[in-house]
Amino acid sequence: MDTGLLAAIALAVLFAVTNGLHDASNAIAALVATRAATPFQAIVLASVGNVLGPFVLGAAVADTIGGIVTVSPDEAVEVIGAGLAAAVGWNLATWRLGLPSSSGHALLGGLVGAALLAGGLDAVQWGGLDGLRPFGVLGTLAALAVSPVVGALAALVAIRALRRLARRATRRWHAPVLRGEWAMSAALAFSHGANDAQKSIGVVAALLLASGRTETLASPDWAVLLCATALTLGTALGGWRIIRTVGRGIYPIRPAEGLASQASSAVVIFGCSLAGAPASTTQVVASSIVGVGGGRRKWHHVHWEVVRAMGIAWVFTMPAAAALAAFALGLWRLIA
Repeated sequence: MDTGLLAAIALAVLFAVTNGLHDASNAIAALVATRAATPFQAIVLASVGNVLGPFVLGAAVADTIGGIVTVSPDEAVEVIGAGLAAAVGWNLATWRLGLPSSSGHALLGGLVGAALLAGGLDAVQWGGLDGLRPFGVLGTLAALAVSPVVGALAALVAIRALRRLARRATRRWHAPVLRGEWAMSAALAFSHGANDAQKSIGVVAALLLASGRTETLASPDWAVLLCATALTLGTALGGWRIIRTVGRGIYPIRPAEGLASQASSAVVIFGCSLAGAPASTTQVVASSIVGVGGGRRKWHHVHWEVVRAMGIAWVFTMPAAAALAAFALGLWRLIA
């Protein structure tokens, strides 16, 4: 295996780690913030879900990500490697600031930026929708744009439904809510593993295909396990910066609100995973927490300055990652 391919695969694994710093932590943010579980318990829960998700739900998301770049096999390794380097750089910068950012947007921007520099417009699979299944850049963008809106609306409905159920509830209501938080956090971690781990798995599959080591975009089991483990490692190493922002910085959630956020986010991410639609767990979970505030008619309790900062980061993620990828591609070619 040549040095360039090894470096690109290492960057894919590192991207999974930084994805864990950002997105995987969101699967357990509400669970920790509402004190339904200790940090250690939450990490164990996320770890199991991250590993099981990509094995059980298949490779639909990986196929979507793996088909974005259409450059020649000779250029594929350096283009994908540069895109990954840009996504890793952006993820680390925003994590250091404690600012939730979309790893999916960063990866998409990095891949597109490097591919455009290498081969122009024809080097990118622009795509769209094949029925309900997205493909290419436009399909991925559609999924990334729609999923947070659906997450916010679903959370708004969920918290209102829970409030109706709890009108005549006694103190015994607290225990089932906490158990529900555990169940929904597990479902969210599982869905996240099926969606976000597949992003790294997809680029590894594309690298192996371009280098002639496989004949399809089917991912080997070692790549699935390696990327899922890296995702979990990122959560354990430094996800707490993002957990503080999502769990407490957007809206002061309590157990019932955490349950509504987790349940709605899990449903949205699970649906996206089945459809092969890359989604941002960060965006979906953050939007669901805003939806919870709206569902309780407490818009004034939402910390809009935090939401605004997150929105600005999301808007700038793709162009910033694309610019970083163009620089990384030039550096890659210089070193090679």
